[in-house]
Amino acid sequence: MAKKMEKITSRDTDFSQWYTDVVKNSGLIDYGPVKGTMIFKPYGYAIWENIQKILDAEFKKLNVSNVYFPLLIPASLFNREKEHVEGFAPELATVTKVGDKILGEELYIRPTSEVLIVDHFAKEVKSYRDLPLIYNQWTSVMRWEKTTRPFLRSSEFLWQEGHTIHESEQEARAMTLNILEVYKKFASEVLMLPVISGRKTEREKFAGAKETYTIESLMYDGQSLQAGTSHYFGDNFSKAFNIKFQNMNQQEEYGYTTSWGVSTRLIGAIIMTHSDDQGLVLPAKIAPIQVQIININESTEVLEASQQLQAKLADDFRVAIDKSDKSFGFKIADAEIKGIPIRIEIGPRDLEKQQVTVSRRDIRSKTQVNISEVEKYVHEQIQAYDQNIYQQALTNRQQRTFSANTVAEYMALLDKKQGLVLVPFCGRITCEQEVKEKTQTNSRCIPDDVVQEKAKCFNCQQESKLKVYFARAY
Repeated sequence: MAKKMEKITSRDTDFSQWYTDVVKNSGLIDYGPVKGTMIFKPYGYAIWENIQKILDAEFKKLNVSNVYFPLLIPASLFNREKEHVEGFAPELATVTKVGDKILGEELYIRPTSEVLIVDHFAKEVKSYRDLPLIYNQWTSVMRWEKTTRPFLRSSEFLWQEGHTIHESEQEARAMTLNILEVYKKFASEVLMLPVISGRKTEREKFAGAKETYTIESLMYDGQSLQAGTSHYFGDNFSKAFNIKFQNMNQQEEYGYTTSWGVSTRLIGAIIMTHSDDQGLVLPAKIAPIQVQIININESTEVLEASQQLQAKLADDFRVAIDKSDKSFGFKIADAEIKGIPIRIEIGPRDLEKQQVTVSRRDIRSKTQVNISEVEKYVHEQIQAYDQNIYQQALTNRQQRTFSANTVAEYMALLDKKQGLVLVPFCGRITCEQEVKEKTQTNSRCIPDDVVQEKAKCFNCQQESKLKVYFARAY
């Protein structure tokens, strides 16, 4: 394990290499045989399973039903919503041949499932009594990324995509914002990510959406990461796919749709926000192992004590005993690199004093705790652990949040330190394109918690009514 630890580059020296080193050494994934694909190892997939389990329970509170839709989309179906097509065209993977037969119509491997699901909605919805339909699927999608990085940008990734259709604009808008709130709460209370929520600009909104809402998180190095989005489509897709229903007054009208999703990109956000030069630091609620018990030797008394302690803690925590034949030092290092929140070491000398040694991964502390007090102590330390990693992430964001009134000020700030910069912005697509060409940055969101006021756009100096965060981003 010592050699593994040596492979982790310091995050302050080379953040990109540090990230790659942590992902590889912690045993989350292996690289797939096709560029941009990942093999999820058990430990990495367990993190996603925990994310899925918690989020799915929150969705159920909003009456969401899980479904599954096909992988392949006929080109003629995909092309029915023009703006949607243009947004995804560069990333589409296409099936043109089966065996030695050329297909009569190209089939796209889904980059997202809007067109499949709204086509289904058109068949299902005839009356207001059929509404709302509130669907979600846990699945994979493919977007052929030019530059790939595990979890952050991969050609194939896992996600959930919710799709709904409603009787009224008000109901659809409410759903859009309710989901945004679920994402925000999940990010801050489960993943310990202090996110900023808000609306995307016209240039950055989802292809085919009328409005896109987002949660944005800031990584340790000061670059932003979009952690989840919720889209209000209005009647855009309903008109394209002729989804009409008869309302209570026996009149025909179009339905109002939404979609929303988070992906395995969240695992990348966790790594880049919380982890350190020793490896992963995982939020306790999604850590595959929350408490790792490590025996100093394999004596009968030590083995019995560890098994009893595991049984005592197992009702409230995911607890494992390291039963490998590795050295004690290896086991300690392995628990650290995997980001296990709490580690308990048990040895014969400790047992003579009716004690064990408890360590926290975030502060790397060691405390002697009476065996009778371990359960209470672990509860306290798990909570303190999560609060601490959240506060560290929040402090980093606060120290990297700035404001500017001109492009010159904006660029000068980012030349000194990466971060989020709040600027007055006109909102025009062409203006934002100019900003991107000048600075290699883009808007992140129009934040919910900032007063929007009149000013002069930081780039074009035209009248502005928006305050917008811009940043470099993954």
